[in-house]
Amino acid sequence: MSLRINDTAPDFTAETTQGTINFHEWIGDGWAILFSHPKDFTPVCTTELGYMAGLEPEFKKRNCKIIGLSVDPASSHGKWAVDIEETQGHKVNYPMIGDPELNVAKLYDMLPADAGTTSDGRTAATNATVRTVFVVGPDKKIKLMLVYPMSTGRNFDEVLRVLDSIQLTAKHQVATPVNWKQGEDVIIVPAVTDEQAKAKYPGGWKAPKPYLRIVPQPK
Repeated sequence: MSLRINDTAPDFTAETTQGTINFHEWIGDGWAILFSHPKDFTPVCTTELGYMAGLEPEFKKRNCKIIGLSVDPASSHGKWAVDIEETQGHKVNYPMIGDPELNVAKLYDMLPADAGTTSDGRTAATNATVRTVFVVGPDKKIKLMLVYPMSTGRNFDEVLRVLDSIQLTAKHQVATPVNWKQGEDVIIVPAVTDEQAKAKYPGGWKAPKPYLRIVPQPK
């Protein structure tokens, strides 16, 4: 199954380092980030999990939970978490999904259906495609997918930035321009007519082109 933005995030039940979860129930009425890793005890992923552990308070401020996934048993994740805290300086307090039968990796189209049914004997290289970030909204729809090569550490500050944008645009009829950061000007979306925009933004807007209407970020 090929996943796209605005598809419903596939639901599943799995063992994690914090017990058994049902994914949709675990998300609840907030936001969630599911980010996956090819294998435990790999160098780049160690830095990523540690950095996300440090960022977790920022995601919590945004009503967003974090959950990791690696194609190894949850018991292995717990041992890896010790190394992560020792080397990266942040304790992993979010759950990590064990996927030793590759069920979630295949459900999310990160491994092909014929990849087998066990993580035993698989290497990071054979799991190289299990390197995706999914942002899931309260409606359980996929809002963002980022896929990285195994040799390149992911930019989780960017994930936080995108989450700010997605949450802002979900609340207001605006879009964010290139490299937008919290507090900067935004764009009125084309679906809003000029008449509607006048009611929403009585102070007016800058319009270098009729289709490019720029206003301060709504509060």
